[in-house]
Amino acid sequence: RPAAGGRVRQAFPPAVEEALCGLTGALLELAYCLQALGEFFDQSHVALPNVSKFFLHQAMEEREAAEALMKYQQERGGHYCSRTIQKPNCEYAVSLMKALELAMHQWKTMTRYFEELYALSLENADPHSASTIKKRFIEPKIRKVKLMGDLLANARRLDCSQDGRNSLGDYFMDRFQKEFRTGVDPEPSKRGSPCPPLQQRTGAAEALKRPQRESSQHRNGIGPIYATVYCTASVPQCNDGTGAKAKQGREGL
Repeated sequence: RPAAGGRVRQAFPPAVEEALCGLTGALLELAYCLQALGEFFDQSHVALPNVSKFFLHQAMEEREAAEALMKYQQERGGHYCSRTIQKPNCEYAVSLMKALELAMHQWKTMTRYFEELYALSLENADPHSASTIKKRFIEPKIRKVKLMGDLLANARRLDCSQDGRNSLGDYFMDRFQKEFRTGVDPEPSKRGSPCPPLQQRTGAAEALKRPQRESSQHRNGIGPIYATVYCTASVPQCNDGTGAKAKQGREGL
């Protein structure tokens, strides 16, 4: 049991503080396991670099979550009691499918632990801890479980191996899965516009000569070619009489 808290301690039950210490150690063990998986997929005989970066990034997030728990304990006037970090039990995860299943099982277990801590906080009249645990820890874990479910579904569609022998499905998952390529390729929103600016297509002079309606259509997602056709087709339908006057002038000539 932790020692007595400091002066800032207020309505912080010892049972919740002790449970926070245990969950902090569990998060560090999970980070150790994910780091071991990331190092495994970075070996030369496996050669799945994007998968390795994915697991290493998840390990860093779990360490940050453990540090956030320790920081929260300090803010509430509690103390963190350290514990021995066990060796990660991931020797059997010798393939991408097994590693995804292991990570999904670990995150489900952590989600259940945080839900039990949420219920314990409510039982001990600690609504602040319950609200913090729900918003900062339970919801991200639920999203990660959903992510691992999607990755496992795609791995089964591609017939990824489960016996440690790399298959073509493992290569496709490493190269083309969006979640694995996040740390390599920028997001689509950060790549800029999918098409070059209008001045690069037709020149600055032609861009200034184009009607105002064409530029507005281009801003709404319609390309410059379709905007030109739209504007040309709509000129004779104007009701200001300019089309009729132009036609009379041509007939007079």
